[in-house]
Amino acid sequence: MPPLTDIAADTTDLAPRTNLLDLDRAGLAAWLGELGEKRFRADQLFKWMHQYGVDDFAAMNNLGKPLRARLQALAEVRGPQVVHDAHSRDGTRKWVLGLDGGSAVEMVYIPESDRGTLCVSSQVGCQLNCDFCSTAQQGFNRNLTVAEIVGQVWLASRLLAEEPGAPRSITNVVMMGMGEPLLNFDAVTSAMNIMRDDFAYGLSRRRITLSTAGVVPQIDRLYDASPVSLAVSLHAPDDALRDRLVPLNRRYPIAELLAACRRYVAHEPRMRITFEYALLAGVNDSPAQARALARLLRDVPSKINLIPFNPFPGASYETPTPAAVDRFRDLLLERGLVTVTRRTRGDDIDGACGQLVGRVLPRVNPRRAALAGRLPA
Repeated sequence: MPPLTDIAADTTDLAPRTNLLDLDRAGLAAWLGELGEKRFRADQLFKWMHQYGVDDFAAMNNLGKPLRARLQALAEVRGPQVVHDAHSRDGTRKWVLGLDGGSAVEMVYIPESDRGTLCVSSQVGCQLNCDFCSTAQQGFNRNLTVAEIVGQVWLASRLLAEEPGAPRSITNVVMMGMGEPLLNFDAVTSAMNIMRDDFAYGLSRRRITLSTAGVVPQIDRLYDASPVSLAVSLHAPDDALRDRLVPLNRRYPIAELLAACRRYVAHEPRMRITFEYALLAGVNDSPAQARALARLLRDVPSKINLIPFNPFPGASYETPTPAAVDRFRDLLLERGLVTVTRRTRGDDIDGACGQLVGRVLPRVNPRRAALAGRLPA
């Protein structure tokens, strides 16, 4: 046993360590500058953490031993912890991730022949209360930190590299997991900027997509903060129905939302908004509603992603028949709208769109959810 004087002198492990996944490259350079280190050390550290997935400072052999020792004492590289790992028959993989404070989120990896897409969460639960989405049934707990958001990409990259056979990579990231990304604006945009950094994951802006239910003031801020592809969860061609399906519409109705979409695409001439439309049998899948949707979007540079409803326990909606889905799609195509039907992936592991819920935890109190979030003015 060491002398008591040595124990008293060594207090580095008692101080909270800075999780370097929370910092973008400029923030990391500033943090290192406070330690008297040169800016280029941030570039080296960024590569070690994000490109090579290294979390052990001792292994970062192009850093001097004194710096590695200081990093060991003052910092850490810590992503979320895997609580559950599920593999779908179609190759989709879903992880339940444990976070500080005992909460959990889910992330999903969807492999295809020409890409690998990671679906990333931004909040524990969701406060928007869309009742066709299982995440909303959990209620809302809290926003994720930058480290918890970008840490999903960091962790998935490591886990996929460990798979046997040909290694799989992440070519696309979609902010379509648990939560409304634009209600965690600063952390989400910072995390996406790290994903875009050439010293980290080097994803182009077109390979990162943020999906929102339509938080109009934050859409207007998004391009300047982090110019990425934008997807909007529309789900109805009129305010009366959308008020019911997406309660946020009562705050930002369709006309205001589409005006914000037009402003967003005005930044780049060839940009399109992806409008996501969950097809609910007998609710929003009629031919008349398809024609109304076509009229609504005729002057918005867009493409439409039809999503046949993915059921979950307790849901009050049903999936339309394949014929009804095809009929809806064809009516949009006939009117000149680029339209695709999203193929359901990972539904056997509850990894499909609208099914993410973090089942390992009890639901959050809905009253707490209502009090926790504040929509921007």
